[in-house]
Parts: sequence; C-alpha cells; structure tokens
Amino acid sequence: MKRRSFLQNTGVLGIVPLISAPFTTKSLEAASSPTNTRNFWLNYLQKLAEPVLTALAVDQLKQKMPVEAKEPSLINDRAKYTHLEAFGRLLCGITPWLQAEHINEAEKHLQTRYFKLVIKGIENATNPAAKDYMNWGDEGGQPLVDASFFAYGLIRCPKLWEALDAGTRKNVIAALLKTRKIKPPENNWLLFAAMIEAFFITINQPFEMARIDYAIKQHQLWYKGDGLYGDGAEFHWDYYNSFVIHPYLYDVLKIVATKDEAFEPIRKQVLTRNLRYSQIQERLIGFDGTYPIIGRSITYRTGAFHHLANMAYRQQLPKELNPAQVRCALTTVIKKVTDSKEMFDENGWLRIGVYGHQPSLAETYISTGSLYLCSAILLPLGLSESDLFWSSSNEDWSAKKAWKGGDLHADHAL
Repeated sequence: MKRRSFLQNTGVLGIVPLISAPFTTKSLEAASSPTNTRNFWLNYLQKLAEPVLTALAVDQLKQKMPVEAKEPSLINDRAKYTHLEAFGRLLCGITPWLQAEHINEAEKHLQTRYFKLVIKGIENATNPAAKDYMNWGDEGGQPLVDASFFAYGLIRCPKLWEALDAGTRKNVIAALLKTRKIKPPENNWLLFAAMIEAFFITINQPFEMARIDYAIKQHQLWYKGDGLYGDGAEFHWDYYNSFVIHPYLYDVLKIVATKDEAFEPIRKQVLTRNLRYSQIQERLIGFDGTYPIIGRSITYRTGAFHHLANMAYRQQLPKELNPAQVRCALTTVIKKVTDSKEMFDENGWLRIGVYGHQPSLAETYISTGSLYLCSAILLPLGLSESDLFWSSSNEDWSAKKAWKGGDLHADHAL
C-alpha cells in the first residue's frame, strides 16, 4: 500500500500510524536476543496484517489486493474466494494476540489499533451493501473453508464478538449460515463445518450437532497411529495434520464437550495424540529453521506449524518440550522464511512461495489470500510477556541440539 493511501486510511479511522520499527534485516538479527524476540514476532504480524486490515477497514480490499495464482487462467476463478481467504486466515492467526492482556504500553497501542481495524473489517466483510462484502457461500464450496477460519478467529478472541454492534452480529451469523448449504467432502473439510457450528455454541446460537458429531467420528476412524490422521481414509504426507486437523479437532471437542459430556473421553484421547504430534513437529524444524518441503499447500509457509504454535499458546506442550526451545525453533522458522526479499510485493502483499517467490509450488486452488494462513504461527503472541514461552532464556531445539553434538532424549512412537 502506498504511503499516501496508508495515511488517508488511518485518518479516516481516527487512528495514528504505526510507531514501531519496520520489518527489516536488522530486526531479524535482533531476534537472537530473548528480550527482543516478541518484538520480532510483532514485526512479522504487522507485515502480514497491515495491507489486509487497512484496506478492508476502508472498504477497499477488493480494489487493492492483487490476485496471484499458479497460472493467469486461474485468476478470475480464485478472485471469487481470495478476499475471504486473506481475512479469515489472518484472523485465525492474530486473534489470540488481540485478546491478550498484560502487555506493555507500546504493544497495547498497536493491539488497540489493529483491534479497531478488525472490527471495521468485520463490518465491511459481512455487510451486503459494502463493496468488500465477501463470498460466504453464494458461489462454490471454498467459502466453507475460510468462513471456518474466520469463525475460529472469533472463538480465539471473544472480545471481538463482544465489541460488535447488534447489526454486525446479525450479519456475521447470516454470513456463516450460508455455509450450511455446502456439503464438505470426506476429508479435513468436515472439520470446517464443525468449527462453524462450534462457534455458534460459543455465542449461544442454535447449532447443528450432526455436523460436529460426524466430523469427530470420521476423524476417529481415520487415525493412522503415532499422532497422525489420514486426510480422509488415506494418509497424505503433508502438513494438513497441522494446518487443520489437530488444532481444529481438539478445539471443536473442547467446545462441544461443554454441551455433551460424552465427548470428554474423546477430547482426552485426542490430546494425547496432540502431544505426540507436537514432538514430531518440533523435530521437523532444522537447525537453521528450514523444514521438509513436503506435500500440497506448502506455500502456506509458517502455517505449517499451526499445531505446534497452538499447543504452545494453549500451554499444553508435552513435558519433553520446554517453551523456550519451541519459541526459539519457531522464531528461527520465521527468520528463515522472511529472510527472502521476494516474499512480499512492492506494496506489502504476500507472493506465492516458501522462500521468496516460487509460483510453481502452488496448487490450482492457491491464490494471494490463501497464503495468509502463515499467520497461524503467531498464536503464542496471545500469551503474556511474563509467560515462560516469552520470558525464559534461549534454548536449543532438538535438531540444533543434536547436530551440535548435544545429548537429548530418544524419540518414541505413541
């Protein structure tokens, strides 16, 4: 976004521009200090959120956000969905931070600004009269996916729902109800339908238990062992256990168990699997922050560690993983991925790739908005500065420790 447009947008909203340092090579180097790591993560958050939220807040997201796809012939089709993808996926990652308390004054200033931008964005995204009104189910099946990420974001930040006026709440509910006509395929998409119904539980709205119950039962059938689920009946070597399955399944269970105690034993069983997959994810992170480029949707970049970040945020890491080593591992992933100057275009929008701009890595369903699932790694920003995740001294993670010749515990299957 051009500087003039940015200043105009902040003036319209009555909010002052950012005062923190830009996301630069210097800020990357500063992340090696434990006291600066949180600011480094916040810089990453700003880089992702700024163009999306400022444009949507002034009803200009569709006008300003580019639509990149694997091939030019796909752009018109993906343009039907890409704006909800960007907003819903971004919210899924940053809303724990919007909910956070016990943060310093400078960070609180930034949080307040983005909170206001998100409120205005929700108003425009769900208002049928707005230019940025989004496709919540009027065309295609994709809206089910990103409406669920949007709903997940609201679950993670109850303050947002509380701050919405009555008219916007009505619009949000109407938008999410549109997704009920979309029949999810027999794979991780069942959890997208379940998450929307779980959101309705949290706001005391009528919900369809069948969509939740079926998603849970099928994933129980699709469990393959050692903390891993099939994406449907078949196992796929990709990151969908982290992108969707583990975070969604557990958090849906946590909510629905408040309505039916029969789900509680399943929740406990799923937590055991969560713990094992956390160990696997931590060991996938190389000593330099790289990780295996395996499977589809790899261009979600740091979103590959949605699950590990979610476990850290929920303070449910397995006893073998200290919060500090997870913080250092995830920080190094962010540092590696963002080290390329080709990650963003000249106006700050994400470009397709893992390290820089690599459009051939995309699937046909990937577009600019899809890429914002990378924000999922930011979930631990929802923890206060005093939490051990942020306050404890730097610690090597498993790969770094092992390849330096250090000793560490043996790894065992569940």
